[in-house]
Amino acid sequence: MKRFFSILLVAVLAVSPAMAQPASETHAVASAEKTEIIVFAAASMTETMTTIKGLYEASNPNVTITYNFDSSGTLKTQIENGADCDLFISAAVKQMNALDEKNMVNKETKVNLLENKTTLAVPKDNPKNITSFSQLADLLKSGNVFLAIGNSDVPVGQYTQKIFAYYGIDEKAVASCLTYGSNVKEVTTQVKAASVDCGIIYGTDAFSAGLQVVDTATSDMTGGRVIYPAAVLVGSKNTDAAKAFLEYLKGAEAMKVFEAVGFASAL
Repeated sequence: MKRFFSILLVAVLAVSPAMAQPASETHAVASAEKTEIIVFAAASMTETMTTIKGLYEASNPNVTITYNFDSSGTLKTQIENGADCDLFISAAVKQMNALDEKNMVNKETKVNLLENKTTLAVPKDNPKNITSFSQLADLLKSGNVFLAIGNSDVPVGQYTQKIFAYYGIDEKAVASCLTYGSNVKEVTTQVKAASVDCGIIYGTDAFSAGLQVVDTATSDMTGGRVIYPAAVLVGSKNTDAAKAFLEYLKGAEAMKVFEAVGFASAL
C-alpha cells in the first residue's frame, strides 16, 4: 500500500508544474506565433513600403511582412498563376480590375489608396536642356533625343503611350529614339546613369532617385489620374492580418511616409 501511495505522489508532482503554469506564460507562448503577410506591390512603392514595413513590424512584433516588388502587370500574372499573395497594390486600376473580374479580389477591401504623377525626368545637369513634354515631342519627331520609357505591359509605359497619343507621336516611327524598361525602376536607373537624355517615370521615383523633374503630365495627357488601388485577395491565407495592414496603410502614419516622396492620398 505504501508503495502505491509513493508512486501516486511522484505522478502528482510530475504533473503539477505544468498544471500550475501561470496564465501569462501560456499566453506568451501563444502570442509568440508569427503571422506572415505577403504583399505584392508596384515597383514604384519600393522605398516607401520598405520604410512602412519597419514601422509596422515595430508596433506589431508578431507580424512579418514579405514583399514582392515588380511591374503591376507582372504581379498580376503571378497572382493569376497561383502565387501566394495576401495583399495587392497596383500602380494602375487596369491590373486590379482584371483580377476583380476573375473574382480574385476581396471586393469589400478594394480601395483607391494613392495618387501619383507621371513626370519627365532628366539626368544630372540636363545635358539636352529638356524643359517640357511639348519640347520632348518635337525632339522625338526630329530624332534628336534618347528617351527611356516603360514597356507597354506596365502602367508607366501605358501612361507614356497616352502621352504620345496626346502629342501625336507614332511610337514605331520614333523607335530609334527609345529604350525600354520592364518596370519603372529600370527606366529610372537609365535616367540616373545618364545613358539616356530623359525618361518618363513617376514623380515619386524621380524623388527617390534624386532626379530633376522638368515637367508633369496632366490628367488629360495620361487619360485620367494615376491611381494606385489596393485590395486583399480572395486566396489570402491571412485575411484578417492583411486587412489590418491595409487599414494601417490608409492611416496617418503610413500616409506621412507616402506623402514625403510625392504620393497623395486617393481615399
